[in-house]
Amino acid sequence: MTEILEAMVPYQDEISGIAVESTFNWYWLIVGLQEQGYSVHLVNTVAVKQYDGMKHRGDESDAKYLAHLLRLGLLPEGYIMPKDRRAMRDLARKRMQLVQQRSAQIITIESAMQRYTGARANSNTIKQLTEADLAQLNLSST
Repeated sequence: MTEILEAMVPYQDEISGIAVESTFNWYWLIVGLQEQGYSVHLVNTVAVKQYDGMKHRGDESDAKYLAHLLRLGLLPEGYIMPKDRRAMRDLARKRMQLVQQRSAQIITIESAMQRYTGARANSNTIKQLTEADLAQLNLSST
């Protein structure tokens, strides 16, 4: 962070805002810049038109284009969650991801049971299956 702030010192009076791409690890940069009093804008990269093609030209051209959109007031922005609420949001997102993965696994097991035994089992039944229950299905002969 120190190197970034030092590199910006010569331009400090000219900087009216800083656009930061919303990547997986943007928190530290946003926090550091905000703590130094910079106006930070989190870029919603999905909403930036022609952005997909830009990634092949390089970071410098991407930065110039995003700065241009920011100057024009056309930069699509994402919400910067207050620092004290980020952990709860991240945990909620992770829980949602895990629930979705669990659901996908249960559906896979339901399909396999129907394919190999001909029996349909709902998700509650699948969740309660024990090793003994599986042994009774005699799946080794199928």
